Amino acid sequence: MPETPFAGRVEAVRRFSRFYTCKIGLLHQRAYRSPFSLTEVRVLYELAHRDRLTAAHLVADLGLDPGYLSRILTGFERQGLLQKQRSRSDGRQLLLSLSPRGWKAFRPLDRRSAAEVGAILRPLSPSGQRRIVEAMGTVESMLGGRATTNRNPRVHLRAPRPGDLGWVVERHGALYAAEYGYNEEFEALVAEIVAKFVQQIDRRRERCWIAEKEGEPAGSVFLVKKSKTVAKLRLLLVEPSARGLGIGSRLVEECISFARKAGYRTITLWTQSELLAARRIYQRAGFECVARHPHRSFGKKLVAETWRRNL
Repeated sequence: MPETPFAGRVEAVRRFSRFYTCKIGLLHQRAYRSPFSLTEVRVLYELAHRDRLTAAHLVADLGLDPGYLSRILTGFERQGLLQKQRSRSDGRQLLLSLSPRGWKAFRPLDRRSAAEVGAILRPLSPSGQRRIVEAMGTVESMLGGRATTNRNPRVHLRAPRPGDLGWVVERHGALYAAEYGYNEEFEALVAEIVAKFVQQIDRRRERCWIAEKEGEPAGSVFLVKKSKTVAKLRLLLVEPSARGLGIGSRLVEECISFARKAGYRTITLWTQSELLAARRIYQRAGFECVARHPHRSFGKKLVAETWRRNL
């Protein structure tokens, strides 16, 4: 009996699945040369990239059996990788996040994952890489991984990768020139801040986060040490195409959470009175404006503001 067109399509999908699972190493018992299974790595990834996460979220979003997930989380807790905090808004919920030891275990896994995918893409030309990414986006969209209208795009926060810090400088220069008329002095200041961060970073107490939307950088923020007890929030940015998704608030909350764990007592920041969207984010996050002074910088007359939040 001749094969029906639909049966042929089914076999084509199965063939591609077999090819891809071998290509990215999904058949290995342990992921990324680590003691963790692929499922455990995926749970670690969710813990690293999502806020206010509960076990129920993991069960629903990853399609895991509750008992199986419970065993994974118990194992993580036993190894000191997991920390739990009761929700302030709903005392029945336990919020899950990585402990400092959990972050230490996760970061090399994330780097190895990026390196393996990079090894697959690197031999291709830039146009070939774009075709691969676009084809994957089509598959994800059509199979329900995201809405075709892109109303609920996937956003996660991650550490910077090669090229990201240059992107931070370029996008600050371009966006602030287009939206506020700042001149090249502002881009030079951003470059100076980024360079100092790289050259003098205290990895235990300073951090940069890149917000990624649909595989592309969409925002940034830095938390740097001002003194033993005071941290400084710097270079908060959200791309225009990514605004309205709560990315700015997530970046600021990530800074607050990290600052607490690092032992700071206060976070301060410096901004301008005309940056209304940023000011609203700071205010919602519990910051208060404690000082204002007029000045002339970046080719404009401005009013600088210092904001502060106790931890």
